[in-house]
Amino acid sequence: MSNQTSKPNLDIIHNQAAKRFETSINGQTGYISYQESADKLVYDHTIVPQQLGGQGVGSALVRHALNYAREQNKKVIPQCSFVASYISKHPEYQDLV
Repeated sequence: MSNQTSKPNLDIIHNQAAKRFETSINGQTGYISYQESADKLVYDHTIVPQQLGGQGVGSALVRHALNYAREQNKKVIPQCSFVASYISKHPEYQDLV
């Protein structure tokens, strides 16, 4: 039984060549890109196509990226306002900045 209104169970992949975490739904790709700087990850863009808006895709990508930074023991520089806003709303990630 699939409930169409539930949030998609996103398959997020780490595209290391492109330096981004991405997910594709119905041929549309959303992603969060980063730059590496010593012991920091600079998250510079979160891009979610309009067709995927409102489904929690951006938040899922940011959460995945922040968890990755934590696993790698890296600090985060949230250049992207969406990432900065997500961190400010989720105190459990504030130790990363």
